[in-house]
Amino acid sequence: MTSLIIDDNAIARTTLSHLASQISDLTVICEYCTAMEAYHHLQTDSVDLLFLDIEMPEMSGMELMRNLKDKGIIIIFTTSKMEYAIEAFELNVADYLLKPVMPGRFIDAVNKAREMLKSKKEEIQFNNEESIFIRDSTITRRLKLEDILYAEAMGDYVKFHTLKKEYAIHGTMKYAEEKLPASKFIRVHRSYIIAINKVDTLQDGGLVINGKFLPVADAYRKTLNSRMNIF
Repeated sequence: MTSLIIDDNAIARTTLSHLASQISDLTVICEYCTAMEAYHHLQTDSVDLLFLDIEMPEMSGMELMRNLKDKGIIIIFTTSKMEYAIEAFELNVADYLLKPVMPGRFIDAVNKAREMLKSKKEEIQFNNEESIFIRDSTITRRLKLEDILYAEAMGDYVKFHTLKKEYAIHGTMKYAEEKLPASKFIRVHRSYIIAINKVDTLQDGGLVINGKFLPVADAYRKTLNSRMNIF
């Protein structure tokens, strides 16, 4: 799991960073002393988890969380005051840690966050080489791989495009790329994975699928040309 530590107290940041370093699958990408700095970071680079103080100057932790509500980032609040606990849990945070943070409680909180992240990723379930199961609102439905034209990154979501409909699923392009069969799909851009047999034409700078122009990044062009058996 990738994470940020956001706290205006340097000692608190150091403590959390030390505790996080003891957990093998948890990586602290950066530490910030204001919520605004973290907000700007998260506009371009997302993470799985925030260790977030509540009372900070300019923008509080609660305000930051509300500004990030559509990004699907898991929150663990870290604070010296109990009075925000009810409001925090109503916002569906993973946990609420009181300072000073004890190692045992920190581990419990990270375990909860890990389970929440696992649940989010399981919204896309790949069962075999022929179809995937996707969670569409409250319904889990089968989507045939043959029907997928391409997948597009949309913030914290992946949108699967078919001839008839689009399905926006919470997840990352990396996760989709790992699970979609490489025999049928290929990454052509940081924002696009395409079905190889759905390509109509290749053009300078991109390709066309079902009348839609999609860019092809230089880093992927050689591999794409090879897979397309271009002479």
